[in-house]
Amino acid sequence: MSVLIAIPARYASTRYPGKPLATLKGATGEVKSLIQRSYEAATEVKGVDRVVVATDDDRIRQAAEAFGAEVVMTSEDCANGTERCAEAFDNLGGGFDIVVNLQGDAPLTPAWFVEELVEGLRRDPMAEVATPVLRCDGRALNGFLEDRKAGRVGGTTAVFTKDRHALYFSKEVVPFTSETYADDAETPVFHHVGVYAYRPSALGAYPRWNAGPLESLEGLEQLRFMEHGHKVLCVEVEARGRQFWELNNPEDVPRIEAMMAEMGTP
Repeated sequence: MSVLIAIPARYASTRYPGKPLATLKGATGEVKSLIQRSYEAATEVKGVDRVVVATDDDRIRQAAEAFGAEVVMTSEDCANGTERCAEAFDNLGGGFDIVVNLQGDAPLTPAWFVEELVEGLRRDPMAEVATPVLRCDGRALNGFLEDRKAGRVGGTTAVFTKDRHALYFSKEVVPFTSETYADDAETPVFHHVGVYAYRPSALGAYPRWNAGPLESLEGLEQLRFMEHGHKVLCVEVEARGRQFWELNNPEDVPRIEAMMAEMGTP
């Protein structure tokens, strides 16, 4: 099955304008833009036939082409990354069995997250979309709770059935737990990792559906599939000692740089 990775990137982020061009310093002191680090993460994934950056902004296009990325221009009307991936897929003429949306704000995404995601979708014919989830340790959960107390969105959590089909995703921490966890303790909370794999039929239908109330309230694009009755598979992945964090707010830059330094990411 042929696989396309599309990295949606827009300049006009409400919370962090110009975010794809924000710079991150690695463990060796090398400074690269967020979009470059996201693109390089995508190229490390095995079994992928093509990687493109999908954007509507010439500044991002120029920056991406400067480091050698293929860019697909999309319209300014895309409401979210899934719509942008759908348009990029159409602009490329289709021809792929699975389309992966590797969001451009997650440069620490390990390659095996995406590889296991694609494999999970291949194994489950009932699922039309798949997304990875990572069980939080106490350190990650406490970080989520700290962000929420400060009024920041630190990440998205997921709950799902025993066969791993999603029940809900939220920017609040779900399920609720009153316990306190040590940094290295296992918790019942799963962090939703911002990567998706779609079958072309589901991806093509997505822009034609209206956003439902849950998507509008949470600002989570994957809820549109669920609100229209389509199954989203949650594929549990292992961190294997790697740290993971999305760049949602300017305050996340030093946090991610500290993680990169600790992991020795150049």
